[in-house]
Amino acid sequence: MPHPAMSSNHAAVITGGASGIGLAAAIRLARAGMKVCIADLGDDRLKDAATRLSSAAPGGADDIMAEAVDVSRADEVARLEAAVAKRFGGTDILMNNAGIQPGSAMFGPQDNWQRILAVNLWGVINGTQAFVPNMIRRGRPGLVINTGSKQGITTPPGDPAYNVSKAGVKAFTEALQHELRNTAGCKIAAHLLIPGFVFTGLTARGRTEKPAGAWTAEQTVDFMIERLDAGDFYILCPDNDVPRALDERRILWAAGDIVENRPPLSRWHKDFGDAFAAFVKGK
Repeated sequence: MPHPAMSSNHAAVITGGASGIGLAAAIRLARAGMKVCIADLGDDRLKDAATRLSSAAPGGADDIMAEAVDVSRADEVARLEAAVAKRFGGTDILMNNAGIQPGSAMFGPQDNWQRILAVNLWGVINGTQAFVPNMIRRGRPGLVINTGSKQGITTPPGDPAYNVSKAGVKAFTEALQHELRNTAGCKIAAHLLIPGFVFTGLTARGRTEKPAGAWTAEQTVDFMIERLDAGDFYILCPDNDVPRALDERRILWAAGDIVENRPPLSRWHKDFGDAFAAFVKGK
């Protein structure tokens, strides 16, 4: 494993770790000899994931924790940090990965908005505030990996609550990395994971087979570790449909709405369709 935090007998905590990208990351780190704690909801899901992790870990079940945690609750996340410190001595890698995407509408139920923001954004804030101060105090190299989304950057129409939550994760993680690099003696670095189309329970939407355009969670984790090794802050993942070059053009166009004083979300505006298509082609 490339980063010094990803060393045998060091500890990783992964929220949303019972499935998808979180579980794939947990298995990868467990196989490398790390002690791993996954936090999620659903007793059966946690039990099944812990069994898989125990099989993957050289130290077996002794090196694995599986905790039921609602990341939207700061008190539960604080208890998780204390439990990991007691069991493993502290945390070297924190992956704030828990997220939900039930769908939303601009004038939809407020409870739905509040739950999406509570899990997707406050879960990241709670995890960071509970874990990172002690990670800094330990004086060891460490990583904070926050799972964002391309929807938090280009904010396409159709799911505004999710977009707002992931845009918040981007802004928060940028501020976090600035804080960490300007903290004397700090050896912790923050990174923003920006997955492409990944076939997980969150994106399956009733499908049982992976669409051709999607990556697997394992491919995403492999790419994440490669880019952590390269020192990337923005870990912008491609997939089988969208190469990085296309992502870059979409992101640049979105930023250009402000600079060029275009209507917001002009990529989906009838008057700008041809201009966007030409921009993507580099014309």
